Amino acid sequence: MMRSSRKFLLTGAWGLLAACGSQEPSVPEDLRSVELPATAAGLTATFSTGSVWSGGFGGVVTIKNTTSSAISDWSLTFKFNGDAALRGTPWGAGGSATQASDGSWTVLPNTWGGNNVPANGSVTVSFEGSGTFSGVGSCSINGYSCSGSTPPPVDTTPPTVSLSASPASLTSAGSVSLSAPASDNVGVARVEFYRNGILLSTDSSSPYSASDAFSSSSQNGTYSYTAKAYDAAGNSTTSSAASVVVSLTGGPTDPPPAGRMYIGYASSWNTSINDLTTANIPSYYTHLNIAFARPNTAYQKGSYEFDQAVAGLEFFEGATTNTGQKKFTPAQAQTLINNIQSLRTRGTQVWLSVGGWSYSQGDQWANFNAARVVDLAQDLGASGVDIDWESSGSSCNKQTADTFSCSKDGEIANIITSLDSTIRARGLNMGISIAGWSTGAYYVKGTPFEEGKVQWGSPFGGTMYSVVKNHGSKLHHINLMSYDGGEYYDPREGYESYRAIYNGPIAMGLEIAPEGAGGATLKLNAEPGTVYDAEMLTGQNNMATKYYNVETLATYMKNKGRPTDGMMVWQVWKERVHATPPAGAAGVNSAGQLVCQLLGIVSNCNQSIPNLPKY
Repeated sequence: MMRSSRKFLLTGAWGLLAACGSQEPSVPEDLRSVELPATAAGLTATFSTGSVWSGGFGGVVTIKNTTSSAISDWSLTFKFNGDAALRGTPWGAGGSATQASDGSWTVLPNTWGGNNVPANGSVTVSFEGSGTFSGVGSCSINGYSCSGSTPPPVDTTPPTVSLSASPASLTSAGSVSLSAPASDNVGVARVEFYRNGILLSTDSSSPYSASDAFSSSSQNGTYSYTAKAYDAAGNSTTSSAASVVVSLTGGPTDPPPAGRMYIGYASSWNTSINDLTTANIPSYYTHLNIAFARPNTAYQKGSYEFDQAVAGLEFFEGATTNTGQKKFTPAQAQTLINNIQSLRTRGTQVWLSVGGWSYSQGDQWANFNAARVVDLAQDLGASGVDIDWESSGSSCNKQTADTFSCSKDGEIANIITSLDSTIRARGLNMGISIAGWSTGAYYVKGTPFEEGKVQWGSPFGGTMYSVVKNHGSKLHHINLMSYDGGEYYDPREGYESYRAIYNGPIAMGLEIAPEGAGGATLKLNAEPGTVYDAEMLTGQNNMATKYYNVETLATYMKNKGRPTDGMMVWQVWKERVHATPPAGAAGVNSAGQLVCQLLGIVSNCNQSIPNLPKY
C-alpha cells in the first residue's frame, strides 16, 4: 500500500556500531541523513478506544518506532472486525483514510509532520468510528505485521481447478450437478461457480460442488458453467467450461384456457421483487402482468440482468437511481424467478409486459428485438409476453373495413409476427397478449363504431383495428384498456368494437382512480335502478359515467361476454405507488373482490393485497 516515493529517514545508525566495538566510528558527512526504502521494518500499531457511544466510538491508533532511528514515513492498512467502520478524516498524525473494495482501510500521515516517528518513540492517530469496535482482524504497517513480526513469504502460486457437469443433457425437470476438484500449495479458500459468466454459488469447503435446478421449458437452452478457485492470498484460477443442454418439455402448469380471467398489471417501480409472492397476490388474480420491459432490450439469455438499464424492470433491487444503476445479485435474480414460479404453480399466470407509455416514446418500438424479449421472458419463467404498444403518432384514414388503415400498422404487425415466429421457432409454450387502446377498434366507416356514433376525436381511434383483425389468431387474449377515455367513453362499446373483429378472450380493463387522463372516476357499485346494458350503441355519443362502475361492467361481461372473457385492472399497486382513490371510488381490493364474486372465479374472494411500503 506504499507509494514508491515514500522513504524512511534513519538517524543514529552509526551510533549503533558503538555497541559492537570499543571505538565510536566517525560519521561521514554524506551519511548523517540516510533514506532507506519504504519497506523498512520497525513500526508497530496498536488500537484502542478513547470513548464509546451508541452507534460509534472514538478510536486511537498508537504507532510506535521500535528502533533507535527515526522513521519518516508510514502507511497503515487494516480491517475492522464486525460492523465497525472509520468515519471522516483522521486527525493527530493521521491525514487521510480510504477504504478498498475488500473492506480494508488505509490510513496515511498528514503532510505537516505526522509522517515522522521518532526513535523509540510514538505518534497517535485519532479517528471517529461507527458501529461497535471489536478489534481488527488484519493489520499491516509498511507492509509488515502491526505486531512487528516479519510477514511470511508472499504466496504467488495459484490453485488448480477442474469442473465437471452432470448430466450433459437434461430432458426432464431436475438439477445439473457441478463438481470442482481444487488444490493449492497452501490451501484453497473457496470455489465460485458461474453459469454463463454469472455467479451461481460459492463453496468454501471440500469437496467443492453446486447444483442448478431446472423446472420449465422456458429455461431451455445451452448453459456454460465454469469454476473459479481462490487461495487465501487472492490468487485464482478459472476452469475450462463445461456445457449442458437443457431441453424440457414441460414447466409450471398454467390453468387451461377456460373460465373467467381477472388480470392485474403489477408495475415494478417503487416496489420490490419480494412483493411478488403468493401471500401478497390474492389467488383470484388469474394473471399477473409484470410491467414493463424495454421493447429494444439488449438482454442476453442467461445473464439474469433484470435491472432497469438492461431489461427495463424498475424493481428497487435493480432501479436506476441518482447515485447510479443498481444491479441484481445472483440471489436476487433467483428470488424473482422463484416467486414467479410459485405464483404459476399456485395457478396464477405471470406475464412479462413490454412497453407501456414511457418505453413507447422515441424509437424503442421501431427497434423491437423479439429474440431478446423472449430471452428475458424465458429466464424469468414467464407464461407469456404482453405487448403494451402505446406508440403515439399513428393516424388512421377512418374508411370502410376493406380500405381501413393506419400509418403505423406495419410497426405493430411486425412486432406481433416477429414475436410469434420467435416463440414458435424455439418450441415454447408461451402466449402473446396485447394491450388494446380504449378506442383502438373505433372509427371504421359503415360500422356501429364510426366517429360520432361513439366517442369523438380520440387520437388513438382505430390504431389497433388492423393488427387485431389480421393477426388475432396469434394472440392468446386482449387486455382492453377501457379507461383514460373521459366521461363520454363507454367501456361496453369499446369491448364490442374489439369483439366484432376478434374471437379470442377479452379482459375489460378497470383503472383505479385517479385516472391518468380523461377525468373519469371508477366507482364500485351501480346507482340504484341502473340497467347494465342500457344506453349503448344507440348511434349517439352519450355520457357514460352512470355505467362506469365495477358492478355494471363486471355484470355486463358476465352476461354479454364469452365464457373465457373477464376483467383487467391497472394496477395492483396503484394506491401504493400513486395515490389513494378519491372518496366513493373503487379501490384495488374492493374492485378485485367484487369482480371475483360477480364472475364466479374459483377462489376465496375475501382475500386482500396487504399494505406494503413504497420503495
